[in-house]
Amino acid sequence: MKTTLDELQAFTAVVDTGSITAAAEQLAQTASGVSRALSRLEDKLDVTLLRRTTRRLELTEEGEVFLGQARRILAQVEEAEEQMTLRRQKPAGRLRINAASPFMLHVLVPLVAGFRERFPEIELELHSSDQIIDLIEHRTDIAIRIGNLRDSTLHARPLGSSRIRVLASPAYLKAHGTPKKVEDLQRHGLIGFTQPESLNLWPLRHTLGDSLQIEPVIKASSGETLRQLALADAGIVCLSDFMTQVDRAAGNLVQVLAADTLEVRQPIHAVYYRNTALASRISCFLDYVSEWLGREAWVKRS
Repeated sequence: MKTTLDELQAFTAVVDTGSITAAAEQLAQTASGVSRALSRLEDKLDVTLLRRTTRRLELTEEGEVFLGQARRILAQVEEAEEQMTLRRQKPAGRLRINAASPFMLHVLVPLVAGFRERFPEIELELHSSDQIIDLIEHRTDIAIRIGNLRDSTLHARPLGSSRIRVLASPAYLKAHGTPKKVEDLQRHGLIGFTQPESLNLWPLRHTLGDSLQIEPVIKASSGETLRQLALADAGIVCLSDFMTQVDRAAGNLVQVLAADTLEVRQPIHAVYYRNTALASRISCFLDYVSEWLGREAWVKRS
């Protein structure tokens, strides 16, 4: 059997106070409990640490040697506990974040400098993936998920939502004409996603319903690739406001078929496994992201 911290504390308290009764008061324990802890410790070590007389307790030679070791162990444990307390008060350590490349580039990257200024002890590690990843397999602490969440054992924190719109560049529309009604899209080059197919369901009201399943002439796995294609006058896309707000404000992308577009918003969540050791890092990062997003015009809070 291994020595426990309770036994070491009992031993050092008896030495410091001079009696089992005084040690019990200091440790808020019973005298019999402290006495049993001392006996267990001596049995495990197979030595006598204290000579018990009717008047006092005296350290044996072995007790003198062991006392120094016990004090060092207890001091190291106390120091470790203090460091953990400080880390909770001032979050520190590595935090691995995963997000789709458009969200990483257009939302997270701009806030990193401010976050690092506020929390300099946190080491951010940023990873981009346009597919849903396994957090444990990819050693990820937080993943940002856009769209409806699947059933999951992960904890999820809603960060807001972002509207999707049908867009094209002015140069493309000048060359190919501006669609006046949804049916006109049949004569245009539509740019969509390789997967999931649900991303190629555009929020357009037409004679057969309130959404349009498109057949892309160009497909890409990343929304950022689709954005760049649209900016390069390659066709019409349907993208989220968080990655196109600057383009729309500058006039580099314009909304198409606005009157026929339903207001459909993509929910944005942060997902993570609850981990006590990471709790302060996760919470301060998500609090900062929420604070940042609260200033963004494209975000809608639920």
